[in-house]
Amino acid sequence: MIQTDVLISGGGPCGLMLAIELGRRGVRCLLVDAKPSTAFNPQANATQARTMEHFRRLGFAHQIRALGLPPDHATDIAYFTRYAHHELARIELPTAAQAVQAIKTMSGSWSAAELPHRVSQKFVEQVLREHAQAPGANDIRYGWTLESFEDQGSEVRATIRPTAGGDAQAVTAQFLVGADGARSFVRQQLKIDWGGESGTQREFMGGKMFAVYLRAPEFQSVLPHPKAWMYVAVNHERRAFMASVDGVSEYAFHAAIKPGEDADAWTEQDAKRVFAQAVGAETPIEILSMGTWLAGHALVAKRFQRGRVFIAGDAAHLFTPTGGLGYNTAVEDAVNLGWKLASVVRAQADPKLLESYEAERRPLAVRNTRYARHFADSVGLFSALPVLDQASAEGEAARALAAEHFNRHARLEFNIPGVTFGGRYDRSPIIVGDGSTPPPDEPNAYVPSASPGGRPPHVWLPDGRSLYDTFHTEWTLLVMGAQAVGTEGFTQAAQVAGIDLAVVRLEDDAVRELYEAPLALIRPDQMVAWRGHSDAAAQRIWSQVLATPIGAQREDKGALERGAVR
Repeated sequence: MIQTDVLISGGGPCGLMLAIELGRRGVRCLLVDAKPSTAFNPQANATQARTMEHFRRLGFAHQIRALGLPPDHATDIAYFTRYAHHELARIELPTAAQAVQAIKTMSGSWSAAELPHRVSQKFVEQVLREHAQAPGANDIRYGWTLESFEDQGSEVRATIRPTAGGDAQAVTAQFLVGADGARSFVRQQLKIDWGGESGTQREFMGGKMFAVYLRAPEFQSVLPHPKAWMYVAVNHERRAFMASVDGVSEYAFHAAIKPGEDADAWTEQDAKRVFAQAVGAETPIEILSMGTWLAGHALVAKRFQRGRVFIAGDAAHLFTPTGGLGYNTAVEDAVNLGWKLASVVRAQADPKLLESYEAERRPLAVRNTRYARHFADSVGLFSALPVLDQASAEGEAARALAAEHFNRHARLEFNIPGVTFGGRYDRSPIIVGDGSTPPPDEPNAYVPSASPGGRPPHVWLPDGRSLYDTFHTEWTLLVMGAQAVGTEGFTQAAQVAGIDLAVVRLEDDAVRELYEAPLALIRPDQMVAWRGHSDAAAQRIWSQVLATPIGAQREDKGALERGAVR
């Protein structure tokens, strides 16, 4: 019998990130995944700035940014009739090397600790696995399958077995998390239905898609345009997009399948034919893998929790992959759930705290699927007519209209600070609201606000540090401005409850003005839980943000050792 605190089914970005969050907090964790290792195929290919901020919080953003494209490789998104023919539109973005410097001078919507990074998921998973395996409390098992589980009220009992065959092993855990993908065994066993929309048909990014992971060492020689990161083909014969995987010769190519085509039966020769239709020229390619997938999803599970069992990532929400929202939403699921599970396992909070996971993350999933659907409509409902390819006045006029559309679309889908930073938990039971009006939720603009329930406003400090670098790994009480403000109410209540709290003092009045208050309580997932002018109601505030009656908690030596106040 294996005994653990949390059993995780699924070793993609969500499951691995959850294992990191738990393991670093000393929570025993067993992760199983049926695959022999992390992903071979590129899968998701864009890490948003908020996800990079979480990687920075955990200390490995620099590792992620070093992967994928070479530091000086273009990260532009460009639109063409065919890759070797007419360029229609382009959005220019900083390279990985430029991003590190550019972020330190950016303000307004893009005031952040990190910029996005263009890197295939296969590389990200390798880093996440390295860090998930580091804590001694973690047991990471690829090549193992979750066969069965039962929530017995006081614990979860499960059976796991080597995927290749062998003896089953019994597992008992306090909690089970299904981060096991779109066909989630955990969600199906819980009989949780999907809500939302599926099967949306579009000319592009709606319906069945054909995916090819390929090597094309001569592609750049047939491209008469500046290098990009993503190449989008817009023509009547074959709509497609292609992302550079290594910046040299490997690409993730995805093509729309037309009515009447049976892509599941396509051979490598068919794959080469379809690729040539998008390129508009012959260039040799090597097929590394190929298959089909379905676009047109905007689905969110109706529940994210039943008893001691949770679902997260693609098990809880399915996107059409426009805007890169699926993988990034999954990472934030893990960040949100991780500190809450740890708080309950370590007896710092009542299990009622875990109910806030669904209350916070499900509305965010609905929001993000809505944005992804909007982006997919913008790119996929554009009708690519044969005239776009014509060398005529009519062709030039059609391309001019297409250029106007796709220049506008590129900025809609790929300049999205509002989507990235603007997710909020305003209706959460563990957010202490102050009656302020949060900023509007818009995809392409973000207004920094310390209104409780959102991401803390970011600023670069005079010594060159990000404000986020001063935050504690657990709870932070941010004290701002030159005027003295009492904090004992928070620190004393935290000490009694065994809460790991750090008090960070910044005498800069500009930061105080940004937060519109001298005090702000920052959660372990770097969200504003409360802000105010006094510590007088600290015990009540702690009770709400932890869904736990702090005054009634037992003060003991073990709790004090677990939550030493700094």
